[in-house]
Amino acid sequence: MELKIMNTRTGKSSFPPLHHLKMAALVIGGSLVLAGCAGHPPTEQFAVTESAVNNAVSAGGTEFAAVEMKTAQDKLKQAEIAMHDKKYDQARTLAEQAEWDARVAERKAQAMKAEQAVKDSRQGVQELRQESQRTVQ
Repeated sequence: MELKIMNTRTGKSSFPPLHHLKMAALVIGGSLVLAGCAGHPPTEQFAVTESAVNNAVSAGGTEFAAVEMKTAQDKLKQAEIAMHDKKYDQARTLAEQAEWDARVAERKAQAMKAEQAVKDSRQGVQELRQESQRTVQ
């Protein structure tokens, strides 16, 4: 009586056993990194936003772009509240929006100031013309 041993495959993977372990570690590590990013306060974004708001104020945003400045300041306050409540994703989003609103206010204020300077220059030229016509007569 002869005993025959047959080689049969039982659905083994073509990948070595360590490959699965490495993949699992990679997936878990990536998930932890992504979760870790969401859990950190957006302090750098807040610094950038506060700088943008201050620049807009210095540029005359409160005078020449009042609506945009109010929007930026309101969103910054909302972001601070979200930060206090540890809603970091919401805080980051609001801070980014506040930054861009402040940048719009700054540019609008600069444009309005430039427009006012052009008007003043035209007025000055007009006055010089009138003065020169008076001296000729």
